[in-house]
Amino acid sequence: MGIKAANSGELDVVCLAASTVPGMVRALIEFRLTEWGLAGLAGDVHLIAGELVANAIQSTPDREIRVRFTREARAVRLGVWDSSAAMPVAKPVVELTLDDIVPDACALDAGHDDGTGGWGLPIVQALATRCGVERTRPGKWVWAEVGF
Repeated sequence: MGIKAANSGELDVVCLAASTVPGMVRALIEFRLTEWGLAGLAGDVHLIAGELVANAIQSTPDREIRVRFTREARAVRLGVWDSSAAMPVAKPVVELTLDDIVPDACALDAGHDDGTGGWGLPIVQALATRCGVERTRPGKWVWAEVGF
């Protein structure tokens, strides 16, 4: 794992995709936001970071991912790179009623997919001022900006 912090406070992390990475990234982001006097953004940026990093881990388990966090003129920008060519797909948001919520007898079975996953990108889209994807060779950068 490599972590670089330039004089501007830019954070650049290169590591293997693992389940411990989202927590580490959130902690490093918290330090930067506090250093920049932007601790009030931590809640939204933590959620975004958790979603983008988790998606990269799921796309490329045990392979290298990269996280870059910078302060721009009127926003903070988080980018997460992975080597997968698969583009992220946002699940359509639908309104649920109480009738849609039923017990799932298989919920605790290993490997059970209850169909409730895939809401990360709509969360990112709701919290970010801007977000997007840029293809690279190989892989892609998925990024989000939160304005202040």
